[in-house]
Amino acid sequence: MPTDADADETLMLRYREGDADAFTRLYARHKGPLYRYLLRQCGQPAVAEELFQDIWLKLIAARAGYTVQARFTTYLYRLAHNRLVDHYRASARGLPLSYADDCPEWAEVPAPEQLQPEMQDDRRRQSERLLALLAELPEAQREAVLLKEEAGLSLEAIAQATGTGRETVKSRLRYALAHLRRGMRGAP
Repeated sequence: MPTDADADETLMLRYREGDADAFTRLYARHKGPLYRYLLRQCGQPAVAEELFQDIWLKLIAARAGYTVQARFTTYLYRLAHNRLVDHYRASARGLPLSYADDCPEWAEVPAPEQLQPEMQDDRRRQSERLLALLAELPEAQREAVLLKEEAGLSLEAIAQATGTGRETVKSRLRYALAHLRRGMRGAP
């Protein structure tokens, strides 16, 4: 169980006061989920890497004014959401209407001896299908799912991070999960 000294907010306050080790710990803790969120939102590794770097640079630049007003993850993903919106606005695509590959490889879970290779292959196909269905979602729905599943944010934290209402987040999650379930039921 993490202590108060290990809490993200405490680490960010320590970093604000000049403790570089606190930043190192925050970065190590959040780099994977943040990068995966960005990659799955934009679908382009090079763009995701650029956005990822920009967000950490923004966090570094804003450290002197940091105060605890919400969970650190809410703060971090608010920066990420805002940077994504800026990216969409600046791109030829423009801001997605739904706002009004370095994905982790399939990790094989140790299985009982009686588990046949075709079962593992089936799980790999299901994983690939789920990632494909996730990519099909409108950006705002995909963002809500990723913030919930990758970042572990609550509905309230997602609403704060994206600047939307809690009920909007609930609706986006409901529609996204319904689409994912339908798609997985129809998977070969």
